[in-house]
Amino acid sequence: MEFGRVDEQLLDSIDFSLPAEPLFNKTVLSGKAVKDAKVYLGCAKWGRTEWVGKIYPPKTKEKDFLKHYVEHYNSIELNATHYKVYGEAGTRKWAEAAKGKDFKFCPKMYQGVTHRGSLKGKDFITNEFFRGIVGFEEHLGPIFVQVSDTFSPKRKQELFDYMASLPKDLQFFLEVRHPDWFGKEEIRNEFFTTLKQLNIGAVITDTAGRRDCAHMHLTVPKVFIRYVGNSLHKSDYTRCDVWVDRMKHWMQQGMEETYFFMHMHDEATSPELTVYLVDKMNKEMGLNLIKPKFIEGGVSEKPKPKQRGLFD
Repeated sequence: MEFGRVDEQLLDSIDFSLPAEPLFNKTVLSGKAVKDAKVYLGCAKWGRTEWVGKIYPPKTKEKDFLKHYVEHYNSIELNATHYKVYGEAGTRKWAEAAKGKDFKFCPKMYQGVTHRGSLKGKDFITNEFFRGIVGFEEHLGPIFVQVSDTFSPKRKQELFDYMASLPKDLQFFLEVRHPDWFGKEEIRNEFFTTLKQLNIGAVITDTAGRRDCAHMHLTVPKVFIRYVGNSLHKSDYTRCDVWVDRMKHWMQQGMEETYFFMHMHDEATSPELTVYLVDKMNKEMGLNLIKPKFIEGGVSEKPKPKQRGLFD
């Protein structure tokens, strides 16, 4: 993911601390831990050729990537559905790869709906998108709706009307990126309050160059986190530590479902940071999440934080 990318030389000067817990969240979480709360962790794509020989067996063909991916992660933020409307047969075939596993596909809404023109008059293509994703059946997780970086609060009614029209029996999370959604308290409060009323989650995106998108507001007792690492820079590890503390707090306060998606500017290194994060989550949160298993003789399971050289 390129969103929020900054020059590596600037990373040491960025305050990566997460905002304090908003009072708003007390109106969403019960204050008591939920028995058998669910935690899902994944990446955005399974089709990473860089993982062949690392976590996928050598010479693995692309058609077999998914069946290996589900052995390392229990969910995926499915960006493929953002670029193409898939039919039910296609998504059902993907779901077959996860048969017997507690695995969730979290499809991203098709860009023809969210990034091309107005959200009005998109009923047909929206319905085609839904006709396709029903093939995931019990493996269907929340649906991720993202509007473009230029979509500002000036179009808020258009956005709210569209989100209100979506099926009530499915869980949606919405990501907005225009800075004006977060810059003024009145607009920010209206945004989160409206999502809460619609039972729609607010995506939290933690990326170096847009700290406003790591807003920490919960509008449903479920959370969808898009974490953007910096290819094993030393800050990636301390940031993960802070996220484990926050997720643990939310679980103690009544979080029902947590979805955490690992992004990197260099996706080849996502498995290494995932191992670090999962080990920390399992230890601190009392979980038993699966994690990437490296091919013998390949990359180390416990990578060291990337150190800056003298002339870096």
